[in-house]
Amino acid sequence: MKRVHLVLGAALAAVVLASVVVACGGGSSHIRQYQVSALVSDGALPAAHVDANLKNPWGVAFNPKGFAWVADNGTQHATLYDGNGVPQSLVVTIPPGSSGDPDPTGIVFNGTTDFVVTQGGKSGPAAFIFVGEGGTMTAWSPAVNATSAVTVFDSGGAAVYKGLAMASDNGANFLYATDFHNNRIDVFDRTFAKVTAANAFQDPSLPAGFAPFGIQAIGSKLFVSYAKQDAAAHDDVAGAGFGVIDVFSPSGQFLQRFAAGGPLNAPWGMALAPADFGRFGNAVLIGNFGDGMIHAFDATSGIMLGTLENGDGSAIVEAGLWGMAFGNGLDSQPANTLFFAAGPNGEADGLYGRVDVGP
Repeated sequence: MKRVHLVLGAALAAVVLASVVVACGGGSSHIRQYQVSALVSDGALPAAHVDANLKNPWGVAFNPKGFAWVADNGTQHATLYDGNGVPQSLVVTIPPGSSGDPDPTGIVFNGTTDFVVTQGGKSGPAAFIFVGEGGTMTAWSPAVNATSAVTVFDSGGAAVYKGLAMASDNGANFLYATDFHNNRIDVFDRTFAKVTAANAFQDPSLPAGFAPFGIQAIGSKLFVSYAKQDAAAHDDVAGAGFGVIDVFSPSGQFLQRFAAGGPLNAPWGMALAPADFGRFGNAVLIGNFGDGMIHAFDATSGIMLGTLENGDGSAIVEAGLWGMAFGNGLDSQPANTLFFAAGPNGEADGLYGRVDVGP
């Protein structure tokens, strides 16, 4: 009889739970998934708009009062788009360094009076700052050169910068560039001088052959993604489980192993979702370059919450996925829409798109 009572109790509980789920509009078929829109491409993929400059775009950064800026690795430019993918008239050239093309990757917006650029007798704080695989850091100031960035640091080809972030430490602003080739993070002060402290940004348990790939300031912390190096220590090696995410303080103190292995596959793009981003509101989103998927993790514990899906329940996959950033609420760029850049077809082409919460 005890077993009968347990079964009956379980059955009643299931009925009650089902009633609650139905009353609340729940159930897996009612989970709000996401809708992907291809806004602009270089012409190789269907999209609402075409821009030949958009080839293998990496970093995405928003002017808080204007359009999105995208770093075009394949054309040595930065291009601007509104939330519908309309290309803007301003196209900024990223100049070559002493070793050749800059191949821009990471980009940040600078709203401070630091990071002053000087050229041709003109000076002004940079509005956008870039790094690239050519080992340079460049900065664009509208008061200095309206259509070209200015080189502010040149490693002579010794570094291969894959990502860039900005953060404040004890009231001072710094830039953080991931040098994938040399397995380190270079830190620059407000004058673009390299000031990397010894033993900073070290993870003693990092698997051999992995190096810092992407980097993103989230709150007062720096999230760093690691990917497996190829034989030349220049590019990543894709593969299931080939990824690590660490969290550091702006001074370079190791704080947390956030995620490792599992669904990670050469992760690069990272973004903190707002509360109204559907089922993954307030989660840290991590995008894989290796397989094009976007996974959501609890922002505190790093526990995986799930994978962004299309309306039919299939995983969202964007080949060659790079940068991700949420809109600024202006120019058709909602604050709860995730904008992304990708270099499909082996990084030969380009795509800029958006992910909206589904109906």
